[in-house]
Amino acid sequence: MNKKVYIFLHVGIWAFMFLSPLTYLRGNGMSILYYLMTCVSPFLMMVVFYINYLWLTPKCFVIGKRRYYLLYNTIMIITFGIILHPWVNFTNDMFSTYLPRYKETSIDKFFFTLRDILSLAMSAAVATAIVLASRWQRNEDARLEAEAARSESELRNLRSQINPHFLLNTLNNIYALTAFDSKRAQDAIKQLSEMLRHMLYDNQLNQVPLQDELQFLDSYVNLMKIRLPQNVEVTFTTDLQVPDLKIRPLMFISLVENAFKHGVSPTEPSFVNISVKTEKVQVDDGEVRDIITCQIRNSNYPKTNQDRSGHGIGLMQTQRRLELGYPNRYEWVKGVSTDGKIYQSTIKIRL
Repeated sequence: MNKKVYIFLHVGIWAFMFLSPLTYLRGNGMSILYYLMTCVSPFLMMVVFYINYLWLTPKCFVIGKRRYYLLYNTIMIITFGIILHPWVNFTNDMFSTYLPRYKETSIDKFFFTLRDILSLAMSAAVATAIVLASRWQRNEDARLEAEAARSESELRNLRSQINPHFLLNTLNNIYALTAFDSKRAQDAIKQLSEMLRHMLYDNQLNQVPLQDELQFLDSYVNLMKIRLPQNVEVTFTTDLQVPDLKIRPLMFISLVENAFKHGVSPTEPSFVNISVKTEKVQVDDGEVRDIITCQIRNSNYPKTNQDRSGHGIGLMQTQRRLELGYPNRYEWVKGVSTDGKIYQSTIKIRL
């Protein structure tokens, strides 16, 4: 809470408590002395409050010395409660012209004393509750900050895990290209250098322009096409109705890698279709949100039992990156068609 607001609340509440006697004594020609003497009750409540707020709760209750907390409070509250009602009677006797008096019975005195004790105990309880709530809020803020730092660290680690696998695949593609077309191999090396720049520098950012991320994917797809046979059809389309969006870096690369790994046959007709679009959509709460949709469809040629190295790792990494980067703001539908020939993965991210 802002410090100025915090001070204003304390001053305002106690000002109300100290001014409250005026509501039932006004119009009676009350003197300043009489008013000050009637303020003893709110003054004792304030004393109990701040003793608990500044000392008993943080120095005893919070650190586990609760017997001392209860003992000191019991002595203080009962003592003040026993003193308070006789003081009120003494004040009224001095200024009997202001308020009518009636003869109190022993039961009346007991219940008035009990009322004062309960009021003081309530003041102590409120102070303790405020201290505990403030400490809980600070601890919760610290926990959330630590959790955010841990999540960001894990997200960076997940993104860095892409690099060796991706680099190995791309270098293999360029190596194959150098055997028959050195010019294309040079162009491919240039594309690879631009992609590595994106992975080394933009990867460290919390968010990157969607256009840069799509350029990165496009370069990757072009490099993958180098060694694909003629029987493979590859398309990469974009429809950016909202062009200037930002996204977490390397969010879709594992899915694209997975499509080429499991969607291409060296002999059978194959395809990999990648599409990314952005749009404004009205969500359930009526608010209009920017949506990024990435859809990947590919022919399904799952790996054999002899070649399942790293099986499912890309999907698990993508799942974890979505959970860390867009908690409760994404939808992911994936699976194989009923005939087992097509695999489709669709991710929608609400920004």
